[in-house]
Amino acid sequence: MNTGTWYAILAYVMWGLTPAYWKWLHNVPATQLICHRIIWSCIVLSCISLIYYNSKKFWQLVLTTQLILIYLVASFLIAINWLVYVWAVNAGFIIETSLGYFINPLISVLLGVIFFNENLRKWQCISLVIAAVSVIYLTITYGYFPWIALTLAITFSIYSLIKKTAPLGSIYGLIIETGILFLPALFYLIYSESIGKGIVFHSNIISNIMIIGSGVVTIVPLIMFVYAVQKIPLSLVGILQYIAPTMQFLIGLLVYREPFTYHQFIGFVFIWIALFIYGIEGFFANRTEKLFVKS
Repeated sequence: MNTGTWYAILAYVMWGLTPAYWKWLHNVPATQLICHRIIWSCIVLSCISLIYYNSKKFWQLVLTTQLILIYLVASFLIAINWLVYVWAVNAGFIIETSLGYFINPLISVLLGVIFFNENLRKWQCISLVIAAVSVIYLTITYGYFPWIALTLAITFSIYSLIKKTAPLGSIYGLIIETGILFLPALFYLIYSESIGKGIVFHSNIISNIMIIGSGVVTIVPLIMFVYAVQKIPLSLVGILQYIAPTMQFLIGLLVYREPFTYHQFIGFVFIWIALFIYGIEGFFANRTEKLFVKS
């Protein structure tokens, strides 16, 4: 395997292990934890930008292009995604968060149809129908709408859609997004401290280091992922992306012993079947397209 493949695997493994990281910080309110994640991510990204990127060119792009509205929406979506994910992990819904990231590729396909007029092939339609059946089944058997999974899937899919059309690269885009959120996050932490509810520097040293390290945990796998997608085919990325939700599912089930009922199992089986059909169909479609181009 080339270095791109290894970087992609490492990125997805790190994302797959994040529930254990956030679970360690269960004593920190999700809102404060996300604020720290935003602030330290912004600091880490800014340092990387100063060292490796042309900062002058970056600011020229920002100041001369109408980007603020685009990245304002993107920052709102990623903040909601991070908040719901961290809250759900610490509230004992790791398995349901994994469901969200299993559903995510199928939601992305649907958004491609809606916004880019992409045509769905027959087996892609079938996989989407099976996924919809799974959501309906889980809603009926849960007794409530699986809002955690769908919020994560929809927010990240729309976020990815915006990033696909945005003019800046991933690193620059994230600098703007975390920069937009930096001051609100900082003000919220100052407010929490002023009313005696601040957590950082009031916990043990390991927790404090991990809170500050949330920026590194956020950015390192992202950088590896950005490098990987430049080196390996997107079809391989599409297969490897299931490493993360699979690991999250297993961590929730085997490590934290979250309840996993017979009905949940059936719902997940529907999703796995939909993803299997989607993956196999995509593999053969890409193979056919390549053969057609070569001929």
